[in-house]
Amino acid sequence: MSTADPARRALVVVDVQPTFCEGGALPVEGGNAVARDIAQYVADHRDRYALVVTTQDWHIEPGDHFSDTPDFVDTWPPHGVAGSAEADLHPALAAVVPEASVKKGQYAAAYSGFEGVDGEGRGLAQILADAEVTDVDVVGLAESHCVRSTAIDAVGLGLRTRVLTDLTAPVTPELGAAAREQMRAAGAELVASTDL
Repeated sequence: MSTADPARRALVVVDVQPTFCEGGALPVEGGNAVARDIAQYVADHRDRYALVVTTQDWHIEPGDHFSDTPDFVDTWPPHGVAGSAEADLHPALAAVVPEASVKKGQYAAAYSGFEGVDGEGRGLAQILADAEVTDVDVVGLAESHCVRSTAIDAVGLGLRTRVLTDLTAPVTPELGAAAREQMRAAGAELVASTDL
């Protein structure tokens, strides 16, 4: 079966939440635009994918992941608080009805979407395996953190992994450049959605 067969490819939309966009607790410059662009991409190309999966930071009591004096490396201001409007999927994604949605970081730091579970307790790896997915495209926020971790974990699970570079944004350009090197080194392909 070819890698382009939509029956085997999933789109993983990582943490596109108001908490990571302009006006949120941990804003990424360009986050709102990324949300709108992903929504348009899904509207135009849903037929490329066997399923769309969303991930969300959904912190209940994540321990020392939250700090009043964050270092922005290991500790952060409160964000993605479970049940808050900031933790919901971005309003731009209202028309994107995912086949599965996982929430991560309830009681600990969690960067990779593969650390999350859906309402039935299934992890992302199980969701993709159940759908016989062999290839994933990863988009979302932030490129330098949760997108990077999700993509690297996908490669580690043997999934052919692409990061759609125009549908993500880093916390800073420097961190974005480092993340892209790490993802390439792990074996992920970095490509613009317009080049597919």
